[in-house]
Amino acid sequence: MALLDHLGITVADLERGRAQYHPILTALGYQSGGEDDHSISWHNGDETEMILYMWDEDSAPHRHGRVGWQHLAWAMNSRDEVDRLHAVALDAGWTAVREPKEYPRYSDRYYASFVEDEDGIRIEFMYNPPRDSA
Repeated sequence: MALLDHLGITVADLERGRAQYHPILTALGYQSGGEDDHSISWHNGDETEMILYMWDEDSAPHRHGRVGWQHLAWAMNSRDEVDRLHAVALDAGWTAVREPKEYPRYSDRYYASFVEDEDGIRIEFMYNPPRDSA
């Protein structure tokens, strides 16, 4: 069982959200789940379900660095996977915040990229193997 059951993310445009999230989530092994007029979901066995919700008209766009959401990091099995998912995200309309590179301030093995969607939601693809397997 996954430690985190599901993650809900509010987006300004549900169809644009689908276009941006679906390629990444399917590349990570997720499958389309249920949907209705206000939400779309993806699941991957016992892993955390991902759900996009349509925004409330009283909501303001998300801004990275403000109180609230910081980012979600997906652990990859290799640097090549970080590069591949970064390219999938860019092809799906995400904006590169940081291109794939090493982050020695985290560890001498840390390699990651960061992207944001149209709503300012930031995700990271990262590879940080244990010291023994680096």
